[in-house]
Amino acid sequence: MRCPTCTGVDDKVVDSRMAEDGTSIRRRRECVGCGRRFTTFERIEESPITVVKRSGDRIPFDRDKIVGGLRAAAKNRPVADQQLVDLAAAIEERLRVEGREVVSTESIGLQVLERLRDLDEVAYLRFASVYKVFEEPADFARELRLLTKGTAPKRH
Repeated sequence: MRCPTCTGVDDKVVDSRMAEDGTSIRRRRECVGCGRRFTTFERIEESPITVVKRSGDRIPFDRDKIVGGLRAAAKNRPVADQQLVDLAAAIEERLRVEGREVVSTESIGLQVLERLRDLDEVAYLRFASVYKVFEEPADFARELRLLTKGTAPKRH
């Protein structure tokens, strides 16, 4: 670690403690060269999740894309924005807990539908219409029947 004052690389740790609810370690350091104290933080570096799109393209996982789709589906619905953010965070957390580094958009979409169904049925239907590429009114009717039956979202 370089000292911010003299740019020396020799320092000693004076104090270490947990920070940010245990997700990082805060260290107070003292430069051996100039004696200045400074603070550093250590955090776990999470492995990136790669998303495989239907076209076969691979892109980095972006929670904000899920939130954006959820916001569009839940527009003018009685759903708090924080609920949508929490839903997307839960999906990301599930992927990380499962240790999945490569995941398909289909898998993500099914997880969104599964959780959105309990949150708001109209938003669920809107999201399903885009995710499942509805092309005619009969697609809406079929999905509405599935929704009212109480069965899990069907893969397409």
